[in-house]
Amino acid sequence: MTLSDAFQILGLGPDEDPRLNLEEFKNARERIAEQVRMAPNETLALRYQTNLVQFDQALAAIREHLEIQNRIDRSGPLPAQITPTEPPSAESVFEPVFEPAEENEPVSEKAPESTETIQTTETARSSHRGLAFVSFLIFAAAVGGAIYYLNPHPSPRSSRPAVDLTPLEKQGAALIENRRWPEATRIYDQLEQLAPDSPEVANGRKKIAAGMVEEQTQFVGYWTGQARASYEAGRWDEAESAALQVLAKFPNEKEAASLLPMIASGRLAESHRQTLETGRAHLDQRQWQLAIESANQVLANDPTDEQAKTLLATAIAAQKQAEEHLAKARELLAKAVAKDSGKFDEEILAWAREAAALAPDDAEIAAYLEKISSYSRTIHVPGDFATPAEAFAQARDRDRIVLASGLWKGPLMVDSAIDLQAGDHEKPTIIECSAETGSAITFGPHAKGARVTGLTFRHESFDAGAERFSTALIRGGKVDFVDCGFVHASGHGLAVIEGGRATVTRCRFTDNGWDGIAASGTGSFLDVRDSQCLRNFGHGIEAWDGAAMTLTNNRCEENSRNGIHADTGDGLVTVLKNQLIANREFGLVVSSTGSGKISENLSRANLLGGFVIRTGSGAIDFSENQATHNEGPGLVLEKGLAEAAYASNSFSENAGQQIMTDADLSPPEEILPQVQPAPEPIPEPAKSAPPRAIPVPDPQ
Repeated sequence: MTLSDAFQILGLGPDEDPRLNLEEFKNARERIAEQVRMAPNETLALRYQTNLVQFDQALAAIREHLEIQNRIDRSGPLPAQITPTEPPSAESVFEPVFEPAEENEPVSEKAPESTETIQTTETARSSHRGLAFVSFLIFAAAVGGAIYYLNPHPSPRSSRPAVDLTPLEKQGAALIENRRWPEATRIYDQLEQLAPDSPEVANGRKKIAAGMVEEQTQFVGYWTGQARASYEAGRWDEAESAALQVLAKFPNEKEAASLLPMIASGRLAESHRQTLETGRAHLDQRQWQLAIESANQVLANDPTDEQAKTLLATAIAAQKQAEEHLAKARELLAKAVAKDSGKFDEEILAWAREAAALAPDDAEIAAYLEKISSYSRTIHVPGDFATPAEAFAQARDRDRIVLASGLWKGPLMVDSAIDLQAGDHEKPTIIECSAETGSAITFGPHAKGARVTGLTFRHESFDAGAERFSTALIRGGKVDFVDCGFVHASGHGLAVIEGGRATVTRCRFTDNGWDGIAASGTGSFLDVRDSQCLRNFGHGIEAWDGAAMTLTNNRCEENSRNGIHADTGDGLVTVLKNQLIANREFGLVVSSTGSGKISENLSRANLLGGFVIRTGSGAIDFSENQATHNEGPGLVLEKGLAEAAYASNSFSENAGQQIMTDADLSPPEEILPQVQPAPEPIPEPAKSAPPRAIPVPDPQ
């Protein structure tokens, strides 16, 4: 602060001698200090105290000038004009540095002046005194008593008045309490200037440092926790945003930084999963080229992705097979056209149906099948009959019944060789009934040669009892299902018993309470092709007690038990080119079979393992199958089966052993030996719910 600024603050004129107002300055300062102590709030107290600092700095600047003036007085007269000088350093403001001229010689209160100078000074002092008192009340601050330093007589250091730091200390404590660290730091910087050795300053700074560390820990912990929780839930955008919140304030925070690549990897994996799901949907819709593109999209980012490899191989094989089927369908069409005489012919109809099954997308074949189907009687519901039940009661063998789209109520009984078709393939045609009343549709023993195309069967409720009906039941009849759905059954989706036979092509069995498809009893037979068994609570497909089955190119995925289970005794089992994926037990379990072949099947990502072969199936040809990325062994062989007989199969990247031999699967518990690192034995999933007896509804 310059001397001229100090004069202005104190209300002095440029020629006025400050020594004439020492007592007034002292009294004015005391009044201002009292204002600081009595301020009604912390904010006003801080404002008063800051201004009081300016007042004391002005006194310090004048004190420095008077010290210089004292020295001049020793060597000569005091100049008429006071020359402004720079103020002392901050440290010297609080140090008494006046020196007496001699040990016992007091310094006079006034330097020698001429009469003219004194008169001028008195006039200026009178004119500015009022302004000085107003200034005293305006400038408010809190520092220690520099007023005494203006006294030309030196005083000891201990006589300096103490500064009231209480308002600043309270202000700092309040800012710490409110976690306003920058403002609190500035307050303690001021306190340190005023009282460098104060313990309150050191304590306050410690609290600020500890609070900032605590706040950082809480901030990092909260947002990192949010990031991890969102990551685990698959909410990639939220996880990334939370991690970046941390890194924006603390760029070196390791845990948040480590989450970013994990989030990116998870997002990519999710994208791959969705792409693969889309590809599988294209596969189900026979859009081979789109399925191939989906697989290649994933492989472009991750050439090692096993699911994408499987999808690609399946789509390419299906595309090739579709081309072969189309060629064969064309041959059958040509044979049918050559023999067609415009009258109903069972052989021509069979050729046309087979051609349509081989090439369902061929418009010419579909039109020809419609033509020769019209040679028999066609019944429309509604139209010719109001309900399906009325039509079935009047139908004869080879009648075609066209059921309009919409919801039709069962349970229904069919006991003739009718051709039941959905009227509109673009809109669903559904037959349903409550789970307690029976199966939505039942085919009796006289329904030999019946055919169902494009319908969906389901239960509208769920029965958790021990005996649960299937949505569709074949009792001794022979029925072909094409492009049908079997969903939400309390029991099996489709059940075949009493020597019945079912040929299933391009159908879906999803979310059923027991197996997707089940066959039981000697003479019963399943022929399932190009179909999906998904998310059923039992097995995807199961046959037992003498039933036989041929399963070709199906997908059994995410079933709660095994993808396929065969316990047919002497029944023939043929399982070719099926995909057994992510089932909660094994991909395929063969407990007992007669002759047959299990070949070119893929078992992947199943929870307990890939394949299980028991001694009762030792004679079956098991070759060229692949098990990979299962959570248990690739192949489990019961005691007595030689590993060398299964050398043509491939087992890789399965958890634990690739091939487990000498497994003890003896009854009644049928427990597999412990597979490391599983903590408990793994049950062989063959003899548990659903019960082997399939309930039969009352005749309608």
